Amino acid sequence: MPSGPETAAVSSQDGDAATPRVIAQPSSGTPPRPGGTTAGAQEPPPARRPGRLRRLGAAARRLWPASLVAALAGVALALAFPPYDLWPLSVLAVAALSFLTRGRTGRQGAWLGFAFGFPFFLVLLKWLNTIGWDVVVGLSLLQALFLMVLGSGLALTSRLPLWPLWAACLWVAEELVRDRQPLGGFPWGRLAFANTQTPFTPLAALGGAPLVTFAVALCGALLAWAGWAGWRLVAEHRAAAGGRGERPAPRRALPAVGAASLAAAVGLSGYAVPVGTDAADTVRIAVVQGNVQQPGMDFLGRPMLILNNHVEATEQLAADVAAGRVEQPDLVIWPENASDLDPYKYPEARQAIDRAVAAVGVPILVGALVDHPTKEGYVENQGIVWDPVTGPGASYTKQHPVPFGEYVPFREQLSTFISRLERVPRDFYPGDRTGVLDVGPARLGDVICFEVAYDGIVRDTVNAGARALVIQTNNATYGRTGQPEQQLAMSSLRAVEHGRAVVTAAPSGLSAIVAPDGTVEQVTEEFTQDVLVGELPLRDARTVADRVGAAPEWALAGLGLLAWLAVPVRARGRTGRGRGEQGDGAADAGAAR
Repeated sequence: MPSGPETAAVSSQDGDAATPRVIAQPSSGTPPRPGGTTAGAQEPPPARRPGRLRRLGAAARRLWPASLVAALAGVALALAFPPYDLWPLSVLAVAALSFLTRGRTGRQGAWLGFAFGFPFFLVLLKWLNTIGWDVVVGLSLLQALFLMVLGSGLALTSRLPLWPLWAACLWVAEELVRDRQPLGGFPWGRLAFANTQTPFTPLAALGGAPLVTFAVALCGALLAWAGWAGWRLVAEHRAAAGGRGERPAPRRALPAVGAASLAAAVGLSGYAVPVGTDAADTVRIAVVQGNVQQPGMDFLGRPMLILNNHVEATEQLAADVAAGRVEQPDLVIWPENASDLDPYKYPEARQAIDRAVAAVGVPILVGALVDHPTKEGYVENQGIVWDPVTGPGASYTKQHPVPFGEYVPFREQLSTFISRLERVPRDFYPGDRTGVLDVGPARLGDVICFEVAYDGIVRDTVNAGARALVIQTNNATYGRTGQPEQQLAMSSLRAVEHGRAVVTAAPSGLSAIVAPDGTVEQVTEEFTQDVLVGELPLRDARTVADRVGAAPEWALAGLGLLAWLAVPVRARGRTGRGRGEQGDGAADAGAAR
């Protein structure tokens, strides 16, 4: 180790050889650390403790260079998602946040987490501007609070041995909570959804989307460790060149090389996971995309317009079959809201669907809005199996309506000052069972729209016997904004996670057929009338992820939280030791505040 009259770089007392810690000597101040603060420096205690917001603001002012880097890293993470698909940025963004929060106090880490999270969600969720930019900003602020807590956890656990492992576990914990709270959660922006056709993707077959998130976060944190160790090595070389210490031995490069090698191994680990694609049998399907009259909030237009579009496209399909241009399908799939009127209530809607089913001569899975049979004022979002002989039969009702999109929480209180809520005149009533439906010769699992983002709903559908998955969706409000591409990426990940082919049916696009290995085999253009016809493999085997369920997610999240709790315990344990170790404990205790 180098030692000199001015500075001395030493390894940390916690056994982490890659932790750069610079101890100031009386003759010189400590060199600045990456991000614009001084390593090892302790602030004098204030005369009185300021409020939490004031302390956070003070941290923000001191950390503005690091905050700028964190914000750029957040934007980079957003670019890892569709429609940009620059997935390596997801690893680099995690590495940047891990590097910036390394050795910080909890408050500093929280600020950097927020500086990272707000621009990330602002760019990722800009498709919500079709409703209003205030919605984009408001939801981005809410979601950034979760990353603010994550940033604090990353900073504090970075003082522990094996800190990249705890960092990855905390990413899983953050997503676990955000996927469920508040109001049922909002899973958009999970690291796994930026890695739906990458080397990490096969890991979904073992532990679902949470394991993919864990691997991406671990790879990024290991790169941060390598960068941190490399930065320390450079600092030691500079100190030696300036005559302030001895030149470090070559072995000092081992932590950086080792961490980078581990990151590469994690990144390639997915190639060792087999992805099942063999099919017991197949079924020939047709996916009808009838199109809408206009994009945006008012896509519905006049009643019967969208329904007639789908009837027209289905009748054209029947004509192509009769002329021998297309092979007869075994079943047809329509998207969510293909019938904009309740076919049980309005004879004209029922007659139109009957006409389409009779023309094609096979069952159609019809997406329709249906009045609740007993609760007045409520509507159900359903997929209905419509048979050419027996008419409407089994149905699935969406289990997870979207707050403020399909129902309004606290409607009476909020409607008094948010007039926009009038655009949701009736609340959707949730279903209470999975969507396993027999559609002709196929036992399909129906999942409606945003439900594809929720692990439990899709997993329960597969475990209930679905041999392939159908995502009935309606993205007309968000056409040409990137949102349909983001949702299609989720379908691709679910295919690998559950070993099932996935059909996405949308009235305005993107409609697609996805193979069990996640490959998008066919996809439509947006805002066009189109029909996809293809062979759909039907599979019965369940993946490991289906069998273990949410256990890996809870286990990884629990490990991360336990590591966080260990920080103050470890700090208190140090306070009774020798003088040098008391200094370390005081630093840890101060960081835990």
